[in-house]
Amino acid sequence: MKITRYNVVFPKKETAELVEETLDLNLTGDEVLVKTIYDVISTGTELANYRDLPNTSVAQDVQGKFPRIVGYSFSAEVVACGPGVRSLVPGDKVIVGWGGHRSMIVKREKDLLKLPEDVDLIDAAFAHIASFPMLGVRKLRLELGESCMVAGLGLLGLFAVQFAKLSGAYPVLACDFSAERRELALQLGADYALNPQDADFIEQVRALTDGKGPAATVEVTGVLNGLQQALEYTAQMGRISLLGCTRISDQPINVYKYIHGKGINLIGAHTCTRSALESAPGLWTEMDDYKTFLKLLRAGKINVKPMTNRIVSPRAAAEVYQLLNTEKNPPLGVVFDWQQL
Repeated sequence: MKITRYNVVFPKKETAELVEETLDLNLTGDEVLVKTIYDVISTGTELANYRDLPNTSVAQDVQGKFPRIVGYSFSAEVVACGPGVRSLVPGDKVIVGWGGHRSMIVKREKDLLKLPEDVDLIDAAFAHIASFPMLGVRKLRLELGESCMVAGLGLLGLFAVQFAKLSGAYPVLACDFSAERRELALQLGADYALNPQDADFIEQVRALTDGKGPAATVEVTGVLNGLQQALEYTAQMGRISLLGCTRISDQPINVYKYIHGKGINLIGAHTCTRSALESAPGLWTEMDDYKTFLKLLRAGKINVKPMTNRIVSPRAAAEVYQLLNTEKNPPLGVVFDWQQL
């Protein structure tokens, strides 16, 4: 079976383009060919690759190596199935994780989740991205009534606000430089939204948490200055979930004063730390998190649409990444619509 596939590629640093290729496929076993419908840009990870920052891959050092294809959160339609596929047929709509910004992707049957007909396909495309803050919040093991801060209000942070609220945290605090994102966090369930640039920011945080600071913090800024602040305002014996990827170690941290002395528990929450086959408390599989995302979405417990700012054709990739790279307050949720090809 010959197919024409389009890929959004970074051929070199700070450059993006749409590339066409022809593939000769022979699906075997439980392989499934899917056609991408909607595809969410994960701004933090993708700009790190676009800018060629260090620590863009846990598995290996890829700095300086191009071309790169990034992207990992999609809704798609099944096009064809290998002879061993039992649960899917062509035409089924599915959630897809990993695979790159491509018009066609081959996945194994076990890695696809069939979508109910009543789920919006744009909302569904966020499932894999939403699984990251699910993991970050689960690892905190929040208890009813514990205070929680979410630091950094990109897509992951805004999902984390909603998941912390659903987990019983109170109050749920949120902080970000952007007034617009702080307002959105309040709409999505935060009890308070603060500006970390305020001179009395840490005093504000303590005043809203009985003078102690939050018992738990989801750190999603991905910068050491954000982590330093979190270490200062998080309560004695508190927990910090490191959801954001801190790629550059550009300042020292007084470990004795802020970690050892306070008894702070730093928790690595990269998605590569999750369970692969069976879910356990605090360590759910990707597939179980997809199912939870769908349950919460269909029940109206989480809201995706306010985070969807722009839907564009993959043909606009060069302009989109340049915008994300240069704008001080770039669009929050940018989605490629592959149907526009």
